[in-house]
Amino acid sequence: MSSDYELSDNEYYDEDDDEMMYEDDDGSASEMDVDFKITPSAKPKSYEIEYESLTQPQVEKLITQDVEDISGIFGVEPDVASLLLRHFNWNKERLIEKYMDNATAVSVAAGLALPEKAEPSSSRSRSTGSSLGLGIRRATRRNTAEQPKSGKTKILERVSPPADDQPFVCPICFDDSQTKTLSLSCEHKFCSECWNTYVTSKIRTEAEHWITCMAEDCKLVATDEFVKSALKDDAKTFARFQELVVRQFVSCNKNLKYCPYPSCTHTVSCPAGASKSALTTIVPIVSCGANASHKFCFGCAIDADHRPVVCGVAKMWLQKCQDDSETANWIKSNTKECSKCQSTIEKNGGCNHMTCKKCKYEFCWVCMGPWTEHGTAWYSCNRYDEKASIDARDAQSRSRASLERYLHYYNRWANHEQSAKLSVELYAKTERKMEEMQITSDMTWIEVQFMKKAMDEVFKCRMTLKWTYAMAYYLAKNNQKELFEDNQRDLERAVEELSELIESSIDPESALALRQKVTDKTVYVQKRNEIMLEDTANGYLEERWNWNIAVDGFDEPAEIAI
Repeated sequence: MSSDYELSDNEYYDEDDDEMMYEDDDGSASEMDVDFKITPSAKPKSYEIEYESLTQPQVEKLITQDVEDISGIFGVEPDVASLLLRHFNWNKERLIEKYMDNATAVSVAAGLALPEKAEPSSSRSRSTGSSLGLGIRRATRRNTAEQPKSGKTKILERVSPPADDQPFVCPICFDDSQTKTLSLSCEHKFCSECWNTYVTSKIRTEAEHWITCMAEDCKLVATDEFVKSALKDDAKTFARFQELVVRQFVSCNKNLKYCPYPSCTHTVSCPAGASKSALTTIVPIVSCGANASHKFCFGCAIDADHRPVVCGVAKMWLQKCQDDSETANWIKSNTKECSKCQSTIEKNGGCNHMTCKKCKYEFCWVCMGPWTEHGTAWYSCNRYDEKASIDARDAQSRSRASLERYLHYYNRWANHEQSAKLSVELYAKTERKMEEMQITSDMTWIEVQFMKKAMDEVFKCRMTLKWTYAMAYYLAKNNQKELFEDNQRDLERAVEELSELIESSIDPESALALRQKVTDKTVYVQKRNEIMLEDTANGYLEERWNWNIAVDGFDEPAEIAI
């Protein structure tokens, strides 16, 4: 949550503090360079939020706790409690309320018991008691010794060979040579091979954690223990089944979210980011414990750090970019800039004699040269109604001004996004530069790490700058916006200066001086980024920002200002 290079307000970079002592394996002391002094933050920054990263075993522990709570309250087996919770999307309060009102109806709805009208013959015994087992029957060939000693009701599934005098033919595969069958308490028997294929397909292909009986129109649900027995020794598929249960638990809990990065199974708990009302004053950017680069927004579907802009504004900007992308491409392909005043001009006819509306400069559309050098003997154009033409030009002018304003912010937003992507390639160049610096100078590998740290800071700041342009587009023009743009300008200038230093050539004689410059500038850039984020976050809390368009969650949007 805090920066790796965080400095308090009264600290600065000092070359005398550039080294610290550590012990080698043999116990002798040596010096290790620490270019960036890391100090613990006294209190969280305004733009930081509290969250916790959880591994899958930790989430499973939360699930076990809920299951044990329901099992203890209702007096049922954990497998039964788990199915009940899954049926109610892990809402314990609602489950308890509905179950206490009508336990039998809840059992039937959750797939744990058959409806009364579908009761098997009277020769089949029923479970007794006031617990969830009411109406749930055991499988064929019951054995009274199988009753749990604890008194808790349990759904019994059966693995049994068919009787010798009654050959069994599986209704699915029609194989009469099977020696093992499985059935739920509905007594719909199928061979164990068909159950194995069915359960595996449900888990692997359909990603199901709710597996019902294979019989037509039968809605009884298999417990986890039955699923495990049907899978036999397929531990990998059962692990996938458990993962699906965890995913359902996470998706039903508003305080939890899975890390969206591919193949990452970590979960983040962030109660502050789960409140929609809070999303107007905070940007809940979190990171999973698997990798510090796995940053995403807890409050919306944007899988990236979009600070300093809040979720509502960020979503509007992305939607506008998507809607206007074709328009922007058309503008770039069908417009040119006046050679004199650089105003954007659209050619809307076949005539190549163009006159800039702003500066009245006449030029040729083909070569962009002065029209006076071309002659007009072959030139002609259509005549329009004067008043209608003026009105159309005014409307077009307003539309053009609006589009030019959008393109101003979009081009800068896209530029920083592209620069951030190119930093991936720059990382490889930085690695080679670090190796070269180590070879040509007396610096150790640890001492040349300042280049990588600088590159990381540039990437982070470019992501911040990228989203500042999205925010600036929607900010109403006032003194607060001017101060915002001043911070934006200072950060952008510092980032460009640091980028230039990183990409500069290395002279062995000036390597130490370059290291000093890069380190100083990195610390400065990091501080400018903090100022940008801190001031913006405080602005949300103090309600300083006025918007030129309606933003989700804000009560009094200003009128659109172009």
